[in-house]
Amino acid sequence: MPLSRQATVEHIYATGLRNQWHPVVPSSFVAPGAMRKVTALGEPWLLFRRSDGTLAMLADRCPHRSAPLSLGIHLGDRVACWYHGVEVATDGTVSAVPGLPGCNLEGRKLVTSLPVREVGGAILAYFGDEQHPEPAELTLPEPLTDPGTDAFLCYAEWNVPWRYAVENLLDPMHGAFLHHESHSMYDGDTTAKFRIRETDRGYFFEKTDQRGVNFDWVELCRTGVDWVDLEIPYPLSAGPGGPFGIVGMVCPVDERRCGVFFWRYRRVRGWQRDTWRFLYRTLIEQRHWDVLEQDRAMLEALPADADQQENLYQHDLGVVRLRRLFRAGAESQSVTS
Repeated sequence: MPLSRQATVEHIYATGLRNQWHPVVPSSFVAPGAMRKVTALGEPWLLFRRSDGTLAMLADRCPHRSAPLSLGIHLGDRVACWYHGVEVATDGTVSAVPGLPGCNLEGRKLVTSLPVREVGGAILAYFGDEQHPEPAELTLPEPLTDPGTDAFLCYAEWNVPWRYAVENLLDPMHGAFLHHESHSMYDGDTTAKFRIRETDRGYFFEKTDQRGVNFDWVELCRTGVDWVDLEIPYPLSAGPGGPFGIVGMVCPVDERRCGVFFWRYRRVRGWQRDTWRFLYRTLIEQRHWDVLEQDRAMLEALPADADQQENLYQHDLGVVRLRRLFRAGAESQSVTS
């Protein structure tokens, strides 16, 4: 539902910035003719897909007595609340009240319905506040829309604040240590200097003395949805196609949980695409999951006040800049700031 006028800076900072798009879950989580309850930005939602594949996202709250609509019955183009049978259409309008036909609930849009998009096998939704209910302009990541790029989506849920997962991506140096045994990050220096390079959509955080060896740079992109892009050289055993890239997004589930979306991509066509897909599924995919598991284990082990008990240095400039951006966003969206 739209952000309350009483939302505080800390609540927004903990549960995710509004007035932008966020990934929610993989598209495969909601089959045609099915419903699924999800939590995003600290609120319960209902994903509802018609039999023709059309997707809708509703606040998981019946407008009658606030019972969860996710416990209701899928009626093709609407959902019937299990408690009293009140029917809600996919745009949030009450279409019928079986217990009292013609009552004043019918025909009124009483349930929040979010704009949704699907890209690269993931569902994105726009979360606005009361002052910004219309969806922000959305420019999707190029690797997910370029027909010459092939991508696989990896999704996982981690018991960490959403900001920690994004910060992990804006910290290229951790790859040389945490992922040192990885097949793609075993090489390169363990000392480096970094710089921030501004772009018209965000910024690069990159090594100044190494390129094309390891996890040497990352770009934060703010294009209606926050995402990061990076490339890592592949060994010859990974087949043709050059470096592989990662597009990363994070869904704030609640104050302590998040969903992480990683699209592993390569710019390949024809037989190179077929070779890449075969090698990925048979050899490389498990290695990537192993790397993600290292990230998960480390981030979940951090104490709850980790970002309050730090001593940062030059390698953390990208993280510091990120925190300032997110904090400024939370302050601008809070009526109490």
